[in-house]
Amino acid sequence: MSDQYIVENCSPTLAGLKTGNLFSVKLEKGRDICAEIRALNKILRGKGLCAVPVRMGAKSALVYLYRPDFLERDLQDPDARQILRKKGYACGNASRCLAQLVQHLKQDGSFPHEIGLFLGYPPADVQHFMESPWKGVKCTGCWKAYGNEREAEKTFAKFRKCTDVYRRKLAEGRSLAQLTVRTAKLDWKKRNNKEKGKTT
Repeated sequence: MSDQYIVENCSPTLAGLKTGNLFSVKLEKGRDICAEIRALNKILRGKGLCAVPVRMGAKSALVYLYRPDFLERDLQDPDARQILRKKGYACGNASRCLAQLVQHLKQDGSFPHEIGLFLGYPPADVQHFMESPWKGVKCTGCWKAYGNEREAEKTFAKFRKCTDVYRRKLAEGRSLAQLTVRTAKLDWKKRNNKEKGKTT
């Protein structure tokens, strides 16, 4: 995987603006995709990111590049938890939820649309899409937005600008490691307890 390919597909996640991105990699003869993912993780793990293959096919692999800390935060959202529970996920542990998503990708006949929750999409939009993909769509970017059109458009524009900037910086000679933002690891359980203490 070239740095350019990662930048084209994952710039908002590299910049700390998004929880995760999915991208497909062709499995050509003699290509060791697992070795490539290990090399990518060696570069990015210190910045708080992780890359995992979530589905391996005969001709391509689907790779998930994400920030585990962000995913933990996102999956604690009550609406996200409700969606996942209905789909049979064991909520409360982001790593276990990711493992279950991988199983769904391998075994389900249809694509598991709850995957949007693992990419940082608003739970309300994920729910709407699961119920009726085309009805009530207000705008489309990284995902189909059904609720706050203005906020969604702002987010889409921010992601596009981020990709443009990263594309330019890479062409100027910046490395993938230099372009990747290190985000502070947050203890979400401790933070939630503090917030509960403030409201009581």
